[in-house]
This record gives sequence, C-alpha cells and structure tokens, in this order.
Amino acid sequence: MPPRITTALAVAASVVAGTLAPAGYASAAAATDASAAAKPNLRACYDGRCKLTLTKRVSFRVSSRFGITRLAISFTGRTLHVKGTGPGVMSEAFLGKGSSGSVNDIGIRIVSLSSKKAVIRLVPQR
Repeated sequence: MPPRITTALAVAASVVAGTLAPAGYASAAAATDASAAAKPNLRACYDGRCKLTLTKRVSFRVSSRFGITRLAISFTGRTLHVKGTGPGVMSEAFLGKGSSGSVNDIGIRIVSLSSKKAVIRLVPQR
C-alpha cells in the first residue's frame, strides 16, 4: 500500500478504537463536562442545608416546615436577592458581599460574590 493509505487506515483504526479523538471532539466533551460540573444540585437544598455555586438565577422547592415552599435567588456583583414564597406568604432578603441573613427559617451566608458567580451557604435555623 502507498504510505498515505496506510496512515489514513491507522488514523481511522485509532478513532474507532477510541485512542484518537476527532478534531474538536475533546474540547466539546470538556465543555459539556464543565457545564455539568457547574450546575448546582438544587434538590440538595430542599432541607435548607446546602452550599451553592451559582452562575445565574435559580428557583427551587424547599420544605414547607420553613413556612415557605420555594426560594428564588438572583445576584449582581454587589447584591444577593433571596425571595421565599409559599401559599399566602412572601419573604425576601437583600444581602451584600460577606454578609448573612435569613428568609423565614433558612439562614443565608454569602461566601463569595461577583457579577459572574455567587457562592452561598444555606442553613436551617430551627
């Protein structure tokens, strides 16, 4: 066989075997893994105890034992806005960098805050 065909066959065989990824495949897979890793586990916050790293606003359910059933969290580089709602009730807190507060019986502490990312910790207060 001419050298070009042998090289093409070797590359094709390694792609099929999974040892050589096609061009652009590795970066697409890495981007998918990074976005999956960055997605916060909001279900873990149902009991009012979790640490969240947020890159955009979120809304999730919480136990009714807190007097609310849903938390909505948004942020800017300077302020974190946490709004708790439930049947006939609404409670909210606006927190600045490095501060803490609460919405009903869920304590909120800002670990870090920027315009692109907020890291917060939620802790039940009862």
